[in-house]
Amino acid sequence: QAQLVGSGGGLVQPGGSLRLSCAASADVVSIFTMGWYRQAPGKERELVAAITSGGVTDYADSAKGRFTISRDNAKNMVYLQMASLKPEDTAVYYCHADRVLDGTWYDYWGQGTQVTVSS
Repeated sequence: QAQLVGSGGGLVQPGGSLRLSCAASADVVSIFTMGWYRQAPGKERELVAAITSGGVTDYADSAKGRFTISRDNAKNMVYLQMASLKPEDTAVYYCHADRVLDGTWYDYWGQGTQVTVSS
């Protein structure tokens, strides 16, 4: 059972930056695909960015060029650096981990951290 704890959310002005952090239980970051999802009020949860165990990254179109996902295997941490934030980035952001092992899919969610972009 993997444990994920997201943090770093807050209130930021449009155009500002914020870094989200996700602390994972031992070895999760190095062997799982790690991702950040977000859910705005009244909307579906959507993938923002992901990074595989091999370091391949993927971004939602809305995040490309503004957000950067990274991980630190030694610290079991995943980060989402967000820049040029817009009001439409306002959402609860969730850390996620998943992998397929012996035909079984395992996935875990963090508790969510609120990001509010407003002047």
